Amino acid sequence: MAIKIRLARAGTKKRPFYRIVAADSRMPRDGRFIEKLGTYNPLLPKDSEDRVRMDVERVQHWLSQGAQPTERVTRMLEAAGLREKQARNNPKKAQPGQKAQERAEERAAKAAAPAEEPAEG
Repeated sequence: MAIKIRLARAGTKKRPFYRIVAADSRMPRDGRFIEKLGTYNPLLPKDSEDRVRMDVERVQHWLSQGAQPTERVTRMLEAAGLREKQARNNPKKAQPGQKAQERAEERAAKAAAPAEEPAEG
């Protein structure tokens, strides 16, 4: 049985609230879970202590049992000091799309064309 430490959504429409849970990876996101490990309230300010609350001992227990945290939970664990920070690299994120690159090349070609012609005088 593959265990994941992940977020389970609660709260109402447009007012999200999440539980940090240990769950079987085959269960639905908001479905059955094994144990509630904490809470996450994204509506609170980032510097608020109540934004992320978790039972550190139980999280460490599940990690020692082989539970895999999701990407978002991993970032929370890094902020809490339970995991070392991993280097993240997405070099394509800052690049414009293919069509935007083509338009930029066309503009560069048009700008270079008049500069190449000698001025008559």
